[in-house]
Amino acid sequence: MRVRTSCAGLRNLLQGLRCRVRYYSKHSCLQTVCVYSKIKPKQCCILDCAGSTCTHRTLPPGSILPWRCFSCKEGTKIPSKRKQNASITSDLLYKNLLKSEQENWNDISARYKAMTKRIKEKLEELHNKCTFSLGSPRIRFGENVYFEENGCVFLSKADDDEENGDMLFSTEDLGFSDAFIQRIRISPDQRYMAISLKSENSEEATCVIIKLGHFPVVEKVIPSVFSFEWAANDVLYYTSQKNLKCQNVFMTTFTNQKHTKLVYTEHDARFFVDIYCTKDRRFLTINSNSKTSSEVWLIDCRYPFKSPVLVQARTKGVIYHVEHRNDELYILTTYGEPAEYKLMKAPVAASGKENWQLVYALEKKTKLVDLEMFSDHCIMFLKNAGHLYLNAISFFSHSVQSIKLPTWACEFELESQPEHTTSTCYFQLTSPVHPPKRFAYSFKENNLIEQAVQEVPIITNCHTTRLLAKSKDETLVPITVFHNMNSKELHRKPLLVHVYGAYGIDLNMSFKEDKLMLIEEGWILAYCHVRGGGELGLTWHKDGCQHNKLKGLHDLKACIMLLHELGFSQPKYTALAAASAGGILAGALCNTAPELIRAMVLQAPFVDVLNTMMKTHLPLTIEEQEEWGNPLADEKCMKYIKSYCPYQNIKPQCYPSVFITAYENDQRVPLTGVLRYVRKLRKAALDHASRTSEKGNWVPNIILDIQASGSHCDSSWEDSLNEVARHLAFLNKELEVCHLQHHSKPCK
Repeated sequence: MRVRTSCAGLRNLLQGLRCRVRYYSKHSCLQTVCVYSKIKPKQCCILDCAGSTCTHRTLPPGSILPWRCFSCKEGTKIPSKRKQNASITSDLLYKNLLKSEQENWNDISARYKAMTKRIKEKLEELHNKCTFSLGSPRIRFGENVYFEENGCVFLSKADDDEENGDMLFSTEDLGFSDAFIQRIRISPDQRYMAISLKSENSEEATCVIIKLGHFPVVEKVIPSVFSFEWAANDVLYYTSQKNLKCQNVFMTTFTNQKHTKLVYTEHDARFFVDIYCTKDRRFLTINSNSKTSSEVWLIDCRYPFKSPVLVQARTKGVIYHVEHRNDELYILTTYGEPAEYKLMKAPVAASGKENWQLVYALEKKTKLVDLEMFSDHCIMFLKNAGHLYLNAISFFSHSVQSIKLPTWACEFELESQPEHTTSTCYFQLTSPVHPPKRFAYSFKENNLIEQAVQEVPIITNCHTTRLLAKSKDETLVPITVFHNMNSKELHRKPLLVHVYGAYGIDLNMSFKEDKLMLIEEGWILAYCHVRGGGELGLTWHKDGCQHNKLKGLHDLKACIMLLHELGFSQPKYTALAAASAGGILAGALCNTAPELIRAMVLQAPFVDVLNTMMKTHLPLTIEEQEEWGNPLADEKCMKYIKSYCPYQNIKPQCYPSVFITAYENDQRVPLTGVLRYVRKLRKAALDHASRTSEKGNWVPNIILDIQASGSHCDSSWEDSLNEVARHLAFLNKELEVCHLQHHSKPCK
């Protein structure tokens, strides 16, 4: 599923254009993580800065990405009395199930309490050890620098120490103490500042516009806003969000005659609308994207009151995003063969696809992770065969310089670039077990410079292995494996396998303290890059969605079997971890090959695909048809979804133990589906145990932990820390791992 976030770089578009929410960058997110900042991590701050691309996030260990897009807020009035009575019965059943699961968790949670506490202490210790300051995200306008810290926005001079900055805004002073600053936009003349605020239990943000000066004052508050940009000194464009949808664009002015008007409406429910400002601030773009096609409208910032102008009408199968340079549009698009991303260009005055000229095309099986435009260059971050590359394209010489990034790196994050005319590009590299390190690429020198801001403890005894597993149809599936080089007898070590495989999204491989802790404790970590994800480009996603979904399941089986064959653990020491839409493949594996794993942990899992896709009144079901298919209109599609849907295929057999964390406020994965899944799974496991008369027959633990706070995309630092600690405590007990057991209680 894709992430809805305003275009921080082009990462939004590249990560699959699907579940947009979160850390305000529509490409998952998707997945940019900056763990180290001056912002206190317990605030779980997310900041997307204006002027230049800057997405700043401080996320707790184990945080999930908002990959699933269904809402449990149904809210549709049903006129039939019979249906009303059925609804009342359904609501009562839901409440009873919820209460029952909460009581069940209260009864069994004590068994994990001591180990959970020890794991929490270890994670906090590692966080303090690995965290350092790379400075707050900065927005520079001439000599002025704006930055955020601890829920406040400050202004300082470029050459001054940040500690001397003047405070312009405080969430607490304005009564938003439970919210974090998500995004900042400064008007071109610096008279106004627009800020979006978001709480942890809501998908919708509030935009606050402040008139700057000696005594900043709140000029306007706009609820339920997703993205916004200044078109001129006193003209702001924004999109409204309702029930996880963004389909309207408004313009509001702050002139003497203030007014707000609707300027664009998207009528197709498959499309989601956001706003982006080109790096040179020449155009605002209204971007309307579905999973498979795009349409962009331009607003000339010199004439902000003129009607938007269409770049290219939406065409089935053609996705595109627009940047601008020297009266030419630079278009990142899937247009043409092969159907992978290409960089093309066209004159502003003749922007139709018949005039698009190729600038650069990707090699086969190469993933375009992100792209950043500068005045004279374009930077592309690419992934090929598990390795990251930086390609710098010169608009003058038309040359392409390619640099292979360090082999340990699995993820990168672009930093805020002060000006689009700069000659240096700053970014960070990270991996699940390597804290972010800062790098700079110089266009003039064509070299990569490691920025020694502060020494970061890097694991020197962690070995990274990249493997290829042969799937059922002979396709080679990449696996990334991490393990402690000092570990002996790897076949006896616990193995934690990660999978996602949906929406063209890569597995999140950014740094997490819990992954570092597991490596230190002797665990093996494996990341299976199955089809349906995006690791090998758009074709890799296409080969694992809709009628190809079972290929992802076959890939996952092949990966786990290869790991065991090569001596990486064995089934009784193997666990599987997945979140959101990754729960589909994880749940399907449990139904079809439960003997491969001993335990499974799921976070906000999407496990009831068929029932959810049959409910068109849910706000995002129609959008999701491009990922899963339309079972209402296609009987073959219905049968196919039913063949792999985790809920539909539960049967009496020996299942692994399962720990699921779900959220009462989750608008993307209906809690009712999770409750039904757990109830059915538990019954099937007990039925199997009762039918098997073997002595000492093992009954799996199937646990559902329902969190009253937090949501699919955001949780507080403390809540997330508790969740991760509980998951690891569960896995340690199920796999009978000794490291964190109490010394007086030896392992079996």
